[in-house]
Amino acid sequence: MLSLQTIKEAQERLRPYVFRTPVIRLENLDEILGCQVYVKAENMQRINAFKIRGALNKALQLAPETLKNGIVTASSGNHGRGVAFAGKLLGVPVTVVMPEHAPQVKKDAIRALGAKIVLCEKSQRFAIADRIVQEQKSCFIHPFDDYDVMAGQGTAGLEIMEQLPEVDTVVVPMGGGGLISGVATAVKETKPSVKIVGCEPALCNRFTVSLAAGTPTLIKAGDTIADGTATAKPGEKTFPIVQKRVDQVAEVDDAFIAKAVKLLLLSGKILAEPSSAMTLGAVLQGKVHFRREDRVVFFLSGGNADFALIDKICEAK
Repeated sequence: MLSLQTIKEAQERLRPYVFRTPVIRLENLDEILGCQVYVKAENMQRINAFKIRGALNKALQLAPETLKNGIVTASSGNHGRGVAFAGKLLGVPVTVVMPEHAPQVKKDAIRALGAKIVLCEKSQRFAIADRIVQEQKSCFIHPFDDYDVMAGQGTAGLEIMEQLPEVDTVVVPMGGGGLISGVATAVKETKPSVKIVGCEPALCNRFTVSLAAGTPTLIKAGDTIADGTATAKPGEKTFPIVQKRVDQVAEVDDAFIAKAVKLLLLSGKILAEPSSAMTLGAVLQGKVHFRREDRVVFFLSGGNADFALIDKICEAK
């Protein structure tokens, strides 16, 4: 199971391999967002995304016998890159099943680490990955619905509490729920008074729907610019953790995600992919509100942005 102890163990396991990314104060965004603005800059992590934490924490615990036929995963990009990094480190082959329309920057980065990519329709990722696992007798590393993966992601939450113990709220992007489950567990078990806010695209609002239904629910997801969070159903393991530990979930329209990308780039001087910027987009859209004295950490999950999309966003009025 996931606990503060398993997250602390993951932190020790990962220490030689991952960066302790900074919590950066962005005072010039205070007036716009209505709080004291900080960002947890996982866009500056190795592979430029938090996903290396969970993927590597899982891989480092697998026995050589388990790894002998390689690793397979399903990913929209960043998790695949994390698994590819782990495979290269451990000297085992990796296959990443990912959407054919995934950003080219993510495909190129995965191939550069020596992994094989299988492209498919987004909705077929897990089925195809499962078939490959059965055929090759490989090991599957789930992108979010795995306690070891969640514990790895939670190490970023431990860092936030070490770097800014007086934090009032942490705002986290949501895909399948692995990141927010790990971060919320680390934060709440360290300081229960800290509020955890999750943000998901309005076009892929699987947690909003599932929380209302009381059970993980498959939705018909639309195409969102926050491609890293485009999962159609919460994890069976992540869902109860989100139910227990997340104080609010906000749906964010793509237009406000784009505004947040531009705000971070032009006013914060930080390049963040749309999935990351969604946390600020929730405030810009009025879905989340703070007091001016609140110390708020916005979790920037990655910086592997499609530059054609960034150009389009910056040119928009």
